[in-house]
Formats: sequence, structure tokens, C-alpha cells
Amino acid sequence: MSKLAINTAQNVNLDYKLIGLGERMVAFLIDGIILFTYMTIMENLVAFSEIFDSDGWTRRGFTGLFLLPAFFYSVLCHIIFGGQTVGKMIMKIKVVSVDGSPTEWYNFFVRWMLRIVDLWIFSPSIGILSILLSDKKQRIGDSAAGTVVISVKKKHKITSTILEDINDDYKPVFSNVTQLTDKDVRIIKEAYTISRKNNDFRTLTLLKKKICDTLGIETKLYDIQFIDTILKDYNFYTQNM
Repeated sequence: MSKLAINTAQNVNLDYKLIGLGERMVAFLIDGIILFTYMTIMENLVAFSEIFDSDGWTRRGFTGLFLLPAFFYSVLCHIIFGGQTVGKMIMKIKVVSVDGSPTEWYNFFVRWMLRIVDLWIFSPSIGILSILLSDKKQRIGDSAAGTVVISVKKKHKITSTILEDINDDYKPVFSNVTQLTDKDVRIIKEAYTISRKNNDFRTLTLLKKKICDTLGIETKLYDIQFIDTILKDYNFYTQNM
């Protein structure tokens, strides 16, 4: 099984499974079904709607206009959804930078442009061969864009690190948590985890007081709620810096 080691913003190494040909083809087929369905609906809409009841060239013009989003479907989805199309979401795979840095729109654009080589010029043979022969399972577009396709299925717990599961729409509460260091947060999380497991409420209270004194925070949140918020806020700010 091929894996890719990525270093996070908190200097924690995470190993991701690299995705080969099978899952990528299934995702591609799912996207193909979505595009085929959309194109069929648009073509029938133009063909049977009285609004577009005019000469053949006008109909072709409107048909081309309505089909234009399908042409840009892949690159737009990757940019909007952060490295995923609908097919990739269903298969729980994602396009990321090979070095772990944030993936930018131009990475997706380069990758999309080279679909001409990977998928269309010699049918999909070039893309298939490059994935099978590449150590990192990259097609030519991936190699040029500096990207790989990884699995985002959650297989490992992160409770042993300072990482926290936070939703994309998470709203931080305490902006000054950035005054803490990774070492501080690791100590806080270890003490917090052990105290909760042992129902050691006295330690939780002392831990909350220490954090409040260090950051100059006054809060009415309960001990557990407060410390949990601090951990999530720290992850939010460090992951989005």
C-alpha cells in the first residue's frame, strides 16, 4: 500500500493512503454519469422548449451555452470543493499538494488542462500508464501540478496529537489562543484527556484557571466546554494561518 507523509501546520506527520487507478476510475465514472445526465436535460430543454423555438443556429448556440458548465465541471468542482468533485466526495478521495502545502486554484487548473494529454489525445491510455508506473500514482497532470490523490477516509484517531476535529464552518471564540505554543497545547490536551477519563474535576478547574490567567480570559463557560473550545480554537487558527 503506497502512502504519502504530510507535515501539518502543527508539525505533526500524517500518513495518507495514495489512491491508484480503481477508485479514481469509479469517481470518474460517477462524474461522467452526472455530466451525461446534465447534458441530456439541457439538450432536451432546448429541443422541446418553445422559448428556443427558432432557427437551427440559435438552438445550437443556446445548447452550447447551457453545456458550457459541463466543460468546466472538473476544474470548478476542484477549486470550489477544495480538491474534490462529486465523484471524489462519494469515493472519499481528494487532490492535495504533494508537499502538504495548501492547494491553490492554479494547481487544479494545470491538472485540468493536462487532461488533454492524460485522457483524450491517445484515449485514457497515457493517464492510466502514468498512474500505474508512478511511485506516487500520479498522472501527467498531477506531476505537472505537484498534486497527488489521497484517501480521506478516517481510519486513525487523532486524540494522541494536538489535532482536533473541527467542522469547516467552525467559528472560533478566543482569538488570543495563538499566544500558546504547540507544546502548551499538547500539555493542555494530555491533562484534559486524562482528567476527563478519570473524572478529575479538580484538575480540570485548575487547568481552566491556568489557561485563563495565561491568556487573560474571563469566561462563564464550564471547565470542559472551555478547554474543548480552547483546543478547537487553537487548531482553527493554526490550520488557517
